[in-house]
Amino acid sequence: MYTTLITASELAGRSEDPKLVVVDCRHDLMNLAAGADGYAIGHLPGAVFGDMETALSGSKIGADGRFRGRHPLPERVALLATLRDWGVDDDSQVVAYDAHGGMFAARLWWLLRWLGHPAVAVLDGGLAAWQSQALPMTAAVPVRPRGDVKERAPLVRTVSADDVLANVLANIGTEQLTVVDARAPDRFRGENETIDPVGGHIPGAKNRFFKDNLQPDGRFKDAGQLNADFAALVADPAKAVMQCGSGVTACHNLLALELAGMPGAALYPGSWSEWCANPARPVAMGG
Repeated sequence: MYTTLITASELAGRSEDPKLVVVDCRHDLMNLAAGADGYAIGHLPGAVFGDMETALSGSKIGADGRFRGRHPLPERVALLATLRDWGVDDDSQVVAYDAHGGMFAARLWWLLRWLGHPAVAVLDGGLAAWQSQALPMTAAVPVRPRGDVKERAPLVRTVSADDVLANVLANIGTEQLTVVDARAPDRFRGENETIDPVGGHIPGAKNRFFKDNLQPDGRFKDAGQLNADFAALVADPAKAVMQCGSGVTACHNLLALELAGMPGAALYPGSWSEWCANPARPVAMGG
């Protein structure tokens, strides 16, 4: 069972496994059709396409009428239906990949764990690692029998905007929860209005750009280096919260923490896009 990463060679060696389900998670925040277009041109053999805006996200407006962020979590029932459509069973090994260092694949990794499915891994190095070994690509769309995956006890935790706000208001300067923001430093400082019309970050948050988890070739750093990196930010993973712009790249930091031997941090799914939508919530700049 692969529960964090899988190499291109390991995945190629499992290509005939009927219990293997590969999901192409390519996406572009600035061009929402890019992922599907890339998939249509060519993808890993047997891979299905997991669209970030539909399959891997839910309604932006909650039942209470409140904005939930740009990529809120899908409803569990809807996510289970999607996974079954892809052919995922309780004993399936799911592998997610993208062409962006795992920034989108990690979202599916986290979502499967949210439903209690441990056998899910990210292709280390993504599409580039696969192609660097001249492994096959195809434009054929697979037809798989419908799966029967069921929801089990979650393997991950979440916190709400109210939880984070309570932490900020009650503990300014001595926060009980360590909030780590996965956005690029310019976005964290409030200097990128193209992506974040409302700039800044959650007061007290620390910045760990998700790309800092990677080596130059796009593969993850080794466990020891990741542990050293995160130990400088997070004293106790059980009291840490990962967030980003909309709850997607935060999952990359959660995967890196798992690799570092520091499991247990929570995800704030709404992240900055939900937080800044309410002007009553405090905002910090710079950093």
